[in-house]
Amino acid sequence: MKPMRVKVDDRCCQGHGLCNVEVPEIFKLRDEDGHAYVEGPEVPTGLQDAVRRAGANCPEQAIAVTD
Repeated sequence: MKPMRVKVDDRCCQGHGLCNVEVPEIFKLRDEDGHAYVEGPEVPTGLQDAVRRAGANCPEQAIAVTD
C-alpha cells in the first residue's frame, strides 16, 4: 500500500495558516511570506485524517492530498 502524500501549491497559497493550525507536524510556514510548505510529502498514518481536513478547509484549495 502506498503512503498518503501531500503537497502545497505555492502559486495558490495565500498564507492563511489554517493548515499549520490543524497539523503543524506536516504544514510549516515560511518566515518571509507566511506561505505553507511541507518538508516531506509522505503523511504518517496517525495524521492522515487531520491532513485531509486541512486540505478540505484550505480557503485557496492549495493543498493536494493523494492516497
